[in-house]
Amino acid sequence: MGKKTILVVDDEEDVRLLCHEVLSEEGYRVIEAQDGRDAIETIEQQTPDLVILDIQMARMDGMEALPIILRKERNIPVILYTGHKQYQEEFMSWAADAYVVKSSDFTELKGKIQELLSERSQ
Repeated sequence: MGKKTILVVDDEEDVRLLCHEVLSEEGYRVIEAQDGRDAIETIEQQTPDLVILDIQMARMDGMEALPIILRKERNIPVILYTGHKQYQEEFMSWAADAYVVKSSDFTELKGKIQELLSERSQ
């Protein structure tokens, strides 16, 4: 089986680059989008195995993009990846699969990715 593809959606280029580097080292193929609108266009062209979605972005934020992404591809696991802890209480009502607060330590994010991808492959 080929490499799993992860779509990283974040309006901060530094965050996308860092995620790209860390996840590529883990053996994933990483594609990027700079906001929700970009993410939806990307998913229409190539379906990723998992989406890492920032919440607060210009043009279209993660909250607007999430239901559209899920309507298009219901089986893609989505991890909300944000620097804002205050969304965590509401996270269960958003139909995302996981919620990870941004950190310079990628252990939690990598663990969630592995967990969600292995659940989907069973």
